[in-house]
Amino acid sequence: MRHINQKGSDRVDHYGHMVRVLHCGISQAVTGAMAQMELTSAQGRIMGFLAMCKSPPCAKDIEEKFHLSHPTVSGLLARLEKKDFIEFRPDEQDRRCKRIYMLPKGTDCNEQIYHAIEENERRIVAGFSEEEKVLFADFLIRAAKNMGCDPQFHFEKEEPKE
Repeated sequence: MRHINQKGSDRVDHYGHMVRVLHCGISQAVTGAMAQMELTSAQGRIMGFLAMCKSPPCAKDIEEKFHLSHPTVSGLLARLEKKDFIEFRPDEQDRRCKRIYMLPKGTDCNEQIYHAIEENERRIVAGFSEEEKVLFADFLIRAAKNMGCDPQFHFEKEEPKE
């Protein structure tokens, strides 16, 4: 059902609603891809984080990155370990710290999620000209900044902690 705005056209003037609808569509697609791998969205985010780390992190790094409690992270990691996505190994310099290493199943999982995200990106801008794609990205960035958000992309590998 299309909403008719006050000017009588079918253009939607409820931008927040449309962004939410788009977000829901994207989330559904990614959640579906993760469900095929028996992952929750939270586990998928952690797997993505692990893939972007230059060196194996510890649980504390995940707690800080995602602002999650220690019990929450411990539970998520325990389930990922049980499903053979990750394993823990003692840190060479600090035996009290256990580093998180991605296993081959985890690497495969991340590749599948990455492909699902790429497919979403193509679908979002299907039928857009190259100029429209640039404008759309510019508008999204500006809208995020207008709302006080940091629209920086977090897909680059993180620098190791010193």
